[in-house]
Amino acid sequence: MEVKELGHVVLFVSDLARSRHFYEDILGWKVGADMSPRGVMFTTGRTHHELLLLAVGHDAQPIPAGRRVGMYHIGVKVGTTDDELREALETVLEHQVPIVGSADHTVTHSLYIQDPDGNEVELYIDVQPEVWRENPAAVATPTRPLYL
Repeated sequence: MEVKELGHVVLFVSDLARSRHFYEDILGWKVGADMSPRGVMFTTGRTHHELLLLAVGHDAQPIPAGRRVGMYHIGVKVGTTDDELREALETVLEHQVPIVGSADHTVTHSLYIQDPDGNEVELYIDVQPEVWRENPAAVATPTRPLYL
């Protein structure tokens, strides 16, 4: 078997309308299929859906704080320039989205935010030129502070 690409991510959410607003109106995802009240699929147009939100209700157990096993974050590419990342920063600040970190990973510049349920989302740009294509080891470069 050979994995060809990561197809999609599925997140359980406590409030579908709130999470839909976050991913659609703040982050700019396009709705591919609305399955309300059960869920909603989002797509960039690359495939039928890259993100699926499934409603589990307000009484669902929240994500535990601290060190835990499971997903750390999902990464969402928002462009190839720091100007595009600055625009993303302005948008999340305007909407008072929690920012939990930032990083210069050499090959990417990243902002880390939280969705309404506490799922971490990395908003990143690929630094140009894409040195990781010629030098895959560049992705392991130690993280530095990000200066936008």
